[in-house]
Amino acid sequence: MTQRSTWFIRNINLVLEDRVVRGALHCADGRIMLTTEEAELPQGATVIDGEDGYLLPGLIDMHVHGGYGSDFMDADGVAYDAITRYHASCGTTGMLATTMTAAKTDIEAVLAAVAAYQSGSMAYARLLGVHLEGPFISPKWPGAQNPHYIVSPQIDWLKQWTAQYAGLIKQLTLAPESDGADDMIAWLHEHGIIAAAGHTDASYEQIAAAARLGLTQAVHTFNAMTPLHHRKPGTAGAVLTEDAICAELIADGHHVHPAAIRLLVRAKPADQLVLITDAMSAAGLGNGSYELGGLAVDVQDGVARLQEGGSLAGSTLTMIDAVRFVLEHTELELPEVVRLASLNPARRLGLDGTLGSLADGKQADLLWCDRDLRVRQTWVNGNTVYVAE
Repeated sequence: MTQRSTWFIRNINLVLEDRVVRGALHCADGRIMLTTEEAELPQGATVIDGEDGYLLPGLIDMHVHGGYGSDFMDADGVAYDAITRYHASCGTTGMLATTMTAAKTDIEAVLAAVAAYQSGSMAYARLLGVHLEGPFISPKWPGAQNPHYIVSPQIDWLKQWTAQYAGLIKQLTLAPESDGADDMIAWLHEHGIIAAAGHTDASYEQIAAAARLGLTQAVHTFNAMTPLHHRKPGTAGAVLTEDAICAELIADGHHVHPAAIRLLVRAKPADQLVLITDAMSAAGLGNGSYELGGLAVDVQDGVARLQEGGSLAGSTLTMIDAVRFVLEHTELELPEVVRLASLNPARRLGLDGTLGSLADGKQADLLWCDRDLRVRQTWVNGNTVYVAE
């Protein structure tokens, strides 16, 4: 990792929370200081010409399984380097290592591996914690999850994991209609872990009741959940109408139609929508055969599907591509879209005091893009973790 303790970028358009302004940014000791192009250059600072591009806050992916041939279920530091290096090249500076529905011992191996990885240098995008996607989901909506490992909610498992790895688990996806889910949702809420509905057969009424217990997120909205019907609103209808529920969105044009994206954008409060990738190991690679959660996956033209049954199996999406897609297919302006990929997830994780926007004193997790939002350079804590060739 290239160290730049002090640098200054000028000739750049700063994407702030609510507007884009022409300016400059000074980074010192890993912190941001907004300034003007006319400001006196800091002594010894490296000067970067932004070439009239954009400077964005680093993107935060709350739901990602892997990339560039590796999966978080590999539970291996070399694999984690490959994943975090690839996604850093696409503008992601922080992410939740997301598991699959798997054997308890395999999930525990991931928890141990992520904890160990966090204690090291984390030379690329940082792992901010773990998102447990399952195994407490509905067998009616497994999607690309392995149904063999689906179990009812087990609070004892969570108590064991959180005692051993305090603060590591940030989000857990479950089917709120499952036996024991009410108690688990309440426990998660009490312990500051995001309780999310996903791979669920829940009715509108069950989701609304779960929201009152502390359910606050919906995983890959519209996918692997009961759909919206005008007489049976289902999980999707509850997500659209319950303001307390933050909606995840895979904006790749395959998982959700642009019209449904526009509906979601109009329905949700501005701070209750987050872009995710749900990316699997094929992200960054080409067509071919891969694996997700022990299940065989074919990727063709960027679309990942299970070989058996044809269900969508994660994605090959990147966060910057998601930003571009939403910008193109909705009426949102650039700062509004960037918030969905930076400040909103930072708030969900309780990190908005230090991450998620360009503001004085915040950590310098940043990406420089050209006018077409192609990533030129990515920084984490002020250090360069990617430079385009």
